[in-house]
Amino acid sequence: MSASVFIDGVVGTTGLEIRERLEGRDGLSLVLLDEARRKDRDARREALNDADFVILCLPDDAAREAVLMIDNPRTRVIDASSAHRVADGWTYGFPELGFDVANARLVSNPGCYPTGFLALIAPLVRAGLVPASWPLTVNAVSGYSGGGKALIERFERDETLAYRDYGFGLAHKHLPEMQRHAGLAHAPIFAPMVIRALRGMVVEVPLPLALLPARPDRAAIVAALSAAFGGSPIVTVHDDQPDELLVREGAAGTDRLDLYVFAGPDDAQARLVACLDNLGKGASGAAVQNLNLMAGLDPLAGLTL
Repeated sequence: MSASVFIDGVVGTTGLEIRERLEGRDGLSLVLLDEARRKDRDARREALNDADFVILCLPDDAAREAVLMIDNPRTRVIDASSAHRVADGWTYGFPELGFDVANARLVSNPGCYPTGFLALIAPLVRAGLVPASWPLTVNAVSGYSGGGKALIERFERDETLAYRDYGFGLAHKHLPEMQRHAGLAHAPIFAPMVIRALRGMVVEVPLPLALLPARPDRAAIVAALSAAFGGSPIVTVHDDQPDELLVREGAAGTDRLDLYVFAGPDDAQARLVACLDNLGKGASGAAVQNLNLMAGLDPLAGLTL
């Protein structure tokens, strides 16, 4: 018997890609509303309560409202917004870090930037190589599709726009989940940037290895990350140090998460780098993976690796 799935917000970038990945899948059936009913509150309420699984691809306030419209204990929810990423009662949707997504009723999809940051830092904090109180910084660049319709239209309308640096208020909405799920005493300093590429993302965390109390070398960092993600078909910890990492403007989508550790010959400093697709493991791909786990299906179905 198929599990029914309702995507609330299916016309957005994330929702459309999730729908494409789920259409025609064995074991799943989509609950679809036409244009008129999609905007009808009663029709949405009915769909939210009738579906076995609901995936919310909505702005934060609308996602909170949608959850309140579900009046039964049966419907299970994946929220792709940032509304519930540090909320009590919600499971963080990053199964590779040990969160029990399969048995959760309410799952909050991680943000794209936090996915890279947490993959790099959470295992090191847990292993005692980076103190929870250490002052961390994270520099990241993303394709413009992660900024929603307005930013997509802005980049596609203005061909001279190549780069956008932002978050100068130092209160980005991703910071609470970075701090909470890495187990940090303080939020990191976060420097996000957007470039003229539809999709793709590089997240980097510099570490002064020689100044850390444990004084880990590069090999210890690689070993800790490899132990955390060993056997994962999605997360790969690379042992090499390539000369460059690239984001290409027309790159195809992927659900991979690739981690690199770069260090100088004296192991005094390191640059930890995560490469991912902001629409893949950073959004739609993560939602599909979490749905697979919750529905008891092949965890990799609908993913591109």
